[in-house]
Amino acid sequence: MNDAVVHDAPLLDMPRLLVLIPLTDADRAELAAHFDVLYAPDAQQRARVIARQGSTVRAVLTNGATGLAAEEVDRMPALELAGALGAGYENLALDHARSRGVALCNGAGVNADCVADHAMALLLAAVRAVPRFDAACRAGVWRDALPMRPTLTGRRLGIVGYGQIGAKIARRAAGFEMTIGYHNRTPREGVDARYFDTPLALAQWSDCLVVATPGGAQTQHLIDRAVLDALGPEGFLVNVSRGSVVDTAALAAALAQGALGGAGLDVYEGEPAPPQALVALESVVLTPHVAGTSPDVRAASIRHFIENAARCFAGEPLLTPL
Repeated sequence: MNDAVVHDAPLLDMPRLLVLIPLTDADRAELAAHFDVLYAPDAQQRARVIARQGSTVRAVLTNGATGLAAEEVDRMPALELAGALGAGYENLALDHARSRGVALCNGAGVNADCVADHAMALLLAAVRAVPRFDAACRAGVWRDALPMRPTLTGRRLGIVGYGQIGAKIARRAAGFEMTIGYHNRTPREGVDARYFDTPLALAQWSDCLVVATPGGAQTQHLIDRAVLDALGPEGFLVNVSRGSVVDTAALAAALAQGALGGAGLDVYEGEPAPPQALVALESVVLTPHVAGTSPDVRAASIRHFIENAARCFAGEPLLTPL
């Protein structure tokens, strides 16, 4: 599809949607069946489209990292809905949008299975040193020259953030006969896991710690050096939430000093640039923020946003309001 916006007036009977994130042609075709789509996936196009056609936009599709600024909301007087495609919404001007009467939604839960799968993959890869052993095998190094690695089964797993993703991680970990503990802002009713009131207390109890909490100012560096030291030299950290939740410098130092056994990160501070403090360390497994992405998840996320928008324009409750 051509990225250029060539029409100024909205198409008849179709609400105008401004898309601020990169999408595939198939995603855009799906949206185009329901909206008059303005596609502006980079900063230059975004500024131009909002300046020229912002007054006609009724809905915006973005994500947590890309966000939507307060001044942009002000330039879209017809805006009724702002949606984040994934679960994250840390860079959306929520309070300002609400003050303007804009409904807000995200894709909470749509990619939960995929993220939970990836969290377990990272945990296994870190504990069993899969990338290191893969490289050794390709280089002709046999097991006798390599250190033995711990067994994951039966260990204590701490989960920071017990929402839909955290709960699904716990279900998968149960298959490894792991004992589950968790930290959340408040205890969850009906959860068969031990609650800890701070991440530090949870880390002191845990053998492995998986971070699945939302990003934003409230969780900035929630996992700091004290938490990493509490996990200890035989402990493992996995982060599938937001890079800002883990203090990267503290993590790099702990791994380099042998104060932490290993880590698996799908997210990190300074994305998309690779975390230079970590890339040379064998004890960390890195993936480029792909935990929640797959073809089926993306298609489901697009459908989820379309349903939220349909409900918004019909005056009905949203599926996943913010």
